[in-house]
Amino acid sequence: MSKRYTITAALPYTNGPIHIGHLAGVYVPADIYSRYLRLTGNDVAFICGSDEHGVPITIKAKKEGVTPQDIVDKYHAIIKTSFEDFGISFDNYSRTSAKIHHDTASEFFKTLYDKNEFVEEVSEQLYDAEANQFLADRFVIGTCPKCGFEEAYGDQCENCGTSHNATDLINPKSAITGNTPTLKETKHWFLPLNKHEEFLREWILKGHKKDWKPNVYGQVKSWVDDGLRPRAVTRDLDWGIPVPVEGGEGKVLYVWFDAPIGYISATKEWAARVGKNWEDYWKDENTKLVHFIGKDNIVFHCIIFPSMLKAEGSYILPENVPANEFLNLEGNKLSTSKNWAVWLPEYLEDFPNQQDVLRYALTANAPETKDNDFTWKDFQARNNNELVAIFGNFINRVAVLTNKYYNGEIPQPAEFKAIDEETLAAVKAYPAVIASSIERYRFREGSQELMNLARLGNKYLADEEPWKTIKTDEERTKTVMFVALQIASALAVLSEPFLPFTSDKLKSILNHAELDSELTWEDISTKDVLLPAGHSIQSGKPELLFSKIEDDTIQKQLDKLEASKKANEAANKKVEPQKEEITFDDFTKLDLRVGTILEAEKMPKTKKLLVLKVDTGIDTRTIVSGIAESFSPEDVIGKRVTVLVNLAPRKLRGVESQGMILMTEDESGNLVFVNPNIDGVPNGLKIS
Repeated sequence: MSKRYTITAALPYTNGPIHIGHLAGVYVPADIYSRYLRLTGNDVAFICGSDEHGVPITIKAKKEGVTPQDIVDKYHAIIKTSFEDFGISFDNYSRTSAKIHHDTASEFFKTLYDKNEFVEEVSEQLYDAEANQFLADRFVIGTCPKCGFEEAYGDQCENCGTSHNATDLINPKSAITGNTPTLKETKHWFLPLNKHEEFLREWILKGHKKDWKPNVYGQVKSWVDDGLRPRAVTRDLDWGIPVPVEGGEGKVLYVWFDAPIGYISATKEWAARVGKNWEDYWKDENTKLVHFIGKDNIVFHCIIFPSMLKAEGSYILPENVPANEFLNLEGNKLSTSKNWAVWLPEYLEDFPNQQDVLRYALTANAPETKDNDFTWKDFQARNNNELVAIFGNFINRVAVLTNKYYNGEIPQPAEFKAIDEETLAAVKAYPAVIASSIERYRFREGSQELMNLARLGNKYLADEEPWKTIKTDEERTKTVMFVALQIASALAVLSEPFLPFTSDKLKSILNHAELDSELTWEDISTKDVLLPAGHSIQSGKPELLFSKIEDDTIQKQLDKLEASKKANEAANKKVEPQKEEITFDDFTKLDLRVGTILEAEKMPKTKKLLVLKVDTGIDTRTIVSGIAESFSPEDVIGKRVTVLVNLAPRKLRGVESQGMILMTEDESGNLVFVNPNIDGVPNGLKIS
């Protein structure tokens, strides 16, 4: 019996493009789930949209000298296109700057206001006198009161994930002027989350203890056990949805309050377009609501938004919130500001028509229960060793042999042997196996079961060897090829949630469009014949589903990341501040000479010290230098160096050092000689 589902994917923040972390954490899992539900005959509304309010957008607009609307218009288009390019099958992708959203969010606020569900308070907020404005959370940076991270935002620490108020920060600074803000009184409305503690305990901590992911359940339990506090739903800003009640002048709805309502407004927009009743998808107890998010959004979707829905009174609550952990990149956290990311538009430039390769690699290594690491080498291995060597190889052999032996026509099978019947029975079991993984939000597991079906096909062909039996037993060969084609047809259907572009290609190769009716998920487990004898597949040499990715292609991606790393190191390199001012007379006391290192040896029982014999032009002297961890004795013999010759002698480990070699560090922190490397500069020449 079909069911109705409302599937939401976290609204991406519209101040930049999206990267592989977003795909892996939210959008590919949500798409797999939605595609599977449609294939199994369910009524699905898969909803998303651009989150277009909030302070980071205003900050970016100020930096670029444009309006916030310019920023969201630009990135909304880029993000929407990326989702389309990667086959994310939203039923509606909306935006929170749309009128329907402003109207929906305003109405929701007014409903709660009229029901006295808010607490109105005059409180002290951080205020930047120079900028003449109250500072919204993202305009405040300071030290996290929980973990000590020095660049925490006013609403959340991105190091430890803790949410807090801006006034909780230690040593807060204005992100606008850099000044220390003052406290100033302002009026705001708060959602009293403490009022909903018992409801949340009953609904989640008791009701969803067994069916919610441990990482989600654990975070919610920690929040509730720590005690919930009222949270402001309005802010002093000029970008956002105006507070629609008396006294709300100059204030907007806080972005965390308006953004989840975007799911509702986007559903309204879609329902009006397709002629459905939106309330069926949000207010009918027979509808299953599922939120796909990253772990940084757990508190909003499991505590705050459900409290809002409960307070409103007419909405259903989410049945599950299968939040993923974070995806790292080559051992480091993904960072948009540091360009440590794989951006989707750039990926498609470098890997055209290979969306499914990335979808598969991200799913096979999904951060479902813990943070996982994306590496380009793993990406290459997943493609070459699995998609090409297993899935693609099986399909190519089946298509080539069918065209070669039977001019592309499905042969009439002869008698089935036990191996044939066992193989066909195994194929029929796969829909239930993969469905079980998907329905338990174990998409990584499901992707591997799909690959196991392709392995089954490869093993069957390898064992039965139709390329040999065609010479000795044509009837047996017909049966083997018939069975192999049934496996290929099953792969065409069952791969769609994971590999939608590949599924389309495979259906085209097998001419699924010419069948009497489109094959469904259920057909794979119930029909004895998926491709009937006499049906013709695509003639000619079949299109390869996947192609091998070479080492040099991967190296280009690694080089790109290395360039980002070096650029970040250069940008973040802290230059030592200028020392205390000296006079010209102070400088003239320094006697700097050009010299050459004649001999060098490690000082016994030390890690850092080299004992050098240096020709200074005025004499040959011993200098002890702490450079042994960067240079071997052989490295430095013959080096031209700059020597401070009139430094008072100093004993180091019993050896008198008579001067100092001048050194500096490069951008990677490596020691570098300050060298007079110009021909014709003799030892002893004075540097001034």
